[in-house]
Amino acid sequence: MKIDVLSIGSFPDATNAELANRFAVTHYARRPAPHALPDDVKNRLRGIATEANHGVDRTLIAALPKLEVIAIFGVGTDLIDVAAARERNIPVTNTPGILTDEVADLAIGLMLASARQILFADRYVRDGSWAKKGPIRLGRSVGGKTMGVLGLGGIGRAVADRGAALRMHVIYCGPHHKEDAPYEYVADPVELARRSDYLMVACKGGPETRHLVSAAVIDALGPQGTLINVARGSVVDERALAQALAEGRLGHAALDVFETAPNPSPELLKLSNVIVQPHHGSATIETRTAIGQLMIDNLSAHFAGRPLLTPVR
Repeated sequence: MKIDVLSIGSFPDATNAELANRFAVTHYARRPAPHALPDDVKNRLRGIATEANHGVDRTLIAALPKLEVIAIFGVGTDLIDVAAARERNIPVTNTPGILTDEVADLAIGLMLASARQILFADRYVRDGSWAKKGPIRLGRSVGGKTMGVLGLGGIGRAVADRGAALRMHVIYCGPHHKEDAPYEYVADPVELARRSDYLMVACKGGPETRHLVSAAVIDALGPQGTLINVARGSVVDERALAQALAEGRLGHAALDVFETAPNPSPELLKLSNVIVQPHHGSATIETRTAIGQLMIDNLSAHFAGRPLLTPVR
């Protein structure tokens, strides 16, 4: 008899098929309120497979008496009540490493799209402006400029290495200096921003980094600076960001994440010096399928009594 698992979110077709092949799946597109689950289902569920962006809160954990394991589709744990899980000795797994290159590639793509006006230029050709008005205004270069990386974890390091390959001077900020990093460490986020032309936000989310990119950091980046966020929307003070962009105190921004996703601030959407994306840093067929497989393999390992492949410590 198959083990009952609650699946939360939107997974690739291959992931959904493999989940159904291995487990008895109860699926919800968004995290369900405990009262929305029938009692007989709550009493059967032994595992949860969830997108990181939907998470699992304390009330859902408490409502599932037989819950044994939570497997995250993604890296972030800020929406998972890990403390509540540990109180019941419920292990939590995630899928680190797999999405690193994809998110880093998108971060660099957003930087180049902003610097070289790629989205604006596309519209300029399509609406006939090129024929009517001639060449577009000049863009900005990235080679020789300074890239500041806020958070030199796996994704941050991949972003930094790509910046170096583009002949950029790379500096970084984080909780501490990393001995294996060939880049200059800057302890203060404001100082990092002051010295950066392009500030790449790649740190973890959660209460400890909420609004780490504050009004002071944004002002330090300045009217010639560009902010790229591929981390979590909570890391950036979005209201301060919108005001700085509207007033010309910050030059440009390119954002894959927002404080109020999937409904970004209307003020941001009105601005022409902002590029917005639908939180799709890892959204390629190959990467999302690999993420889903690791999530499933973690579930299977737990129920087979084998060591978890990628437990959250």
